[in-house]
Amino acid sequence: MAKKSKKQQQSGGTPATVALTAAGVEFTVHAYDHDPAHPSYGEEAAEAMGVSPDRVFKTLVADVDGTLTVAVVPVAGSLDLKALAAAVGGKRAAMADPALAERTTGYVRGGISPLGQRKKLPTVLDDSAQAHATVCVSAGRRGLEVELAPTDLAGLTEAVLAPIGRA
Repeated sequence: MAKKSKKQQQSGGTPATVALTAAGVEFTVHAYDHDPAHPSYGEEAAEAMGVSPDRVFKTLVADVDGTLTVAVVPVAGSLDLKALAAAVGGKRAAMADPALAERTTGYVRGGISPLGQRKKLPTVLDDSAQAHATVCVSAGRRGLEVELAPTDLAGLTEAVLAPIGRA
């Protein structure tokens, strides 16, 4: 994970929340007690926050023709790998090795945020995000979500908007 200053460590900031603060974007942090036994990080977040699963988005890392690519899709569905590849002009996509995704983003699985990643990766945000005033994504660790406008999320991650989620 990216090094944190003492001030960031004391405030509990993650690289994602630090990036949001630095960008001057309006956001809300939601913390909840993470249950390691829960079968789905995203569904757990939606339940804990009392938010519809179509407004909570999971961050997945895929390999598109040899390039790691971030896909941000609703937890209520799954990622369409063919659609992801097409969205970035690729031919084939597969889920990335979890250890590689963790090393590259600087986050642990279940806490990977599309924001504040160690290495800037191409990002695709499911276009269903546009239907909501705000969406929630991981704030950089399990049990911590950040809520923000989808336009801000897309802008900060330089995301392509495309229909990459499947119900």
